Amino acid sequence: MEDVMKIKTGVGATTISLITLIGIWSISALNALPGLAVSPILGQLTNIFPSSSELDIQMLTSLPSLMIIPFVLIAGRLTEKVNNMVLLRVGLGIFLLSGILYFLSNQMWQLIVVSAILGIGSGLIVPLSTGLISHFFVGDERLKQFGYSSAITNLTLVIATVVTGYLAEVNWRWPFVVYLLPAISLVLSVFLARSMKDDKNAGSTSMLVSADRNTESTVKTKSGFMVGNLIETMILYGLGTYLNLVVVYNLPFLMEEHHFTSGNAGTMISLFFLAIMLPGLVLKPIVAKLKDTTLFFSYLSMAIGLGLILIAPIEWLIAPGCILAGLGYGVIQPWVYEKATHMAVPKKVTMALAYIMAMNYIAILLCPFIISFFAGLLGFSSQEFPFAFNMIIAIVVAVYAWMRQKAFVFSSWETKNVSS
Repeated sequence: MEDVMKIKTGVGATTISLITLIGIWSISALNALPGLAVSPILGQLTNIFPSSSELDIQMLTSLPSLMIIPFVLIAGRLTEKVNNMVLLRVGLGIFLLSGILYFLSNQMWQLIVVSAILGIGSGLIVPLSTGLISHFFVGDERLKQFGYSSAITNLTLVIATVVTGYLAEVNWRWPFVVYLLPAISLVLSVFLARSMKDDKNAGSTSMLVSADRNTESTVKTKSGFMVGNLIETMILYGLGTYLNLVVVYNLPFLMEEHHFTSGNAGTMISLFFLAIMLPGLVLKPIVAKLKDTTLFFSYLSMAIGLGLILIAPIEWLIAPGCILAGLGYGVIQPWVYEKATHMAVPKKVTMALAYIMAMNYIAILLCPFIISFFAGLLGFSSQEFPFAFNMIIAIVVAVYAWMRQKAFVFSSWETKNVSS
């Protein structure tokens, strides 16, 4: 029983407690929440606040992501200078405060201000959700935990979407209850802090650094980053997020245009998020099988998935497309997190992860504008355009991944290829 309560870190017999790992997982779960509670009540807000404008309502959904971007980068930089547990607790406290303030808000401007506060709190904890994994784990164990982290984030998204939808039918304020979940992470942070202290006292942190292939001997630049590789990884991750966002943003409109049951779009999108979750649970065997072609097959899966959605002659053939698109992205997400840990000296790893994770929120903000710009430029108004356009981009990226499969960003750590 005692062995079950101990989790291997990848360094000899070094372990951490299960409760510490649950604390890390709880932070990963919070990454799915910003902006989520507003979605099921968007249709009600114009009635609740009749004087509110369309811009006001758009700000409620976009402001958290907008605020997350700078504060992810600020948090990444602060991890080099301040105690990470202090930073984590401040972020969790601000996140929790936003949840309380949502319940107390009675005017639209108050909801908008609280949305900004939510983005600040979330931004401070986002890089720590992966940074703590890089602190405690190395090698295959780190890869496995990044997979689990990605799976937990997406599973939380599916569950919370369903729950907030039901809560919105009871009262428009009740969906905001999900923003009180940081209280659990605050309690669990006690165990995280204890493990961090034990690491320092036992010298296991230095053991992790020495066991990790990503040390100062690998990264020999003044900046402490493998800048070219980091930028390439950021672009790949941003593209991966952007390519799949059309499933979330445009699928309901495509189904309506094809005279399918638009109400089933929610089911299809849930399948998409569940598919993103699945590779994280079995990431190690996937990488062991596909090796250097892992990213090629991931982007190819996304391209085929988008293509199936585009050409589906009947409604339920959209489901395989959503699943394939989700499976491809479900591999890419933890892959880039793991790769980022080898692109910086140990003390800057969380900063590297912050750069990577910021691209996710940049893609979320820019996706509708990119689609709208190119649709107007090329003269398309059909809802098929976003899927066709992104399918072509996914094919191009897949070809690029095939050509670059021996380069550092694309090569499997199974191959021990660490060249640029």
